[in-house]
Amino acid sequence: MQKKVAVVMGSDSDLSTMQPCLDRLRAFSIPFEVRILSAHRTPTAAEQFAFTAKEEGFGVIIAAAGKAAHLGGVIAGVIAAYTILPVIGVPIKTSMMGGLDSLLSMVQMPKGVPVACVAVDGAENAAILAAQILAVGEPSLNVTLAKHKSEMEASVTAKDQEIRGRFS
Repeated sequence: MQKKVAVVMGSDSDLSTMQPCLDRLRAFSIPFEVRILSAHRTPTAAEQFAFTAKEEGFGVIIAAAGKAAHLGGVIAGVIAAYTILPVIGVPIKTSMMGGLDSLLSMVQMPKGVPVACVAVDGAENAAILAAQILAVGEPSLNVTLAKHKSEMEASVTAKDQEIRGRFS
């Protein structure tokens, strides 16, 4: 059975930023669940989720958060204590520092508690990275990822041909 991806957000206001992640997971036919868990307001629920994630069939957790962005770190820290699930952080752009605060909160994890991190608002890349991680044990995902790369190449080639035609 294919592992699921958990997409965890600190607030429902993050949903619009995370929509490309959900769309890409759906396009890759990767099962996923979406949760709102606050490292600050629902720490017990976040801990319980992290403690049971592997047993619930998750293979990767994508944690999105803005401002202090501790969600990725809290989930990673608890998971590191109980499982070996990889966590991908998606820092959310903020009005205060444009997302730099979120990014730094995720990438500056202590030794032994890694969180992979994509660009600020890099939700679609988080889904692709999750697919690449799951593809290690899911050969069908290798085909899906290769097709995706081929489609990106064809798109750029078509745009190149169009622009060359316009300026020749």
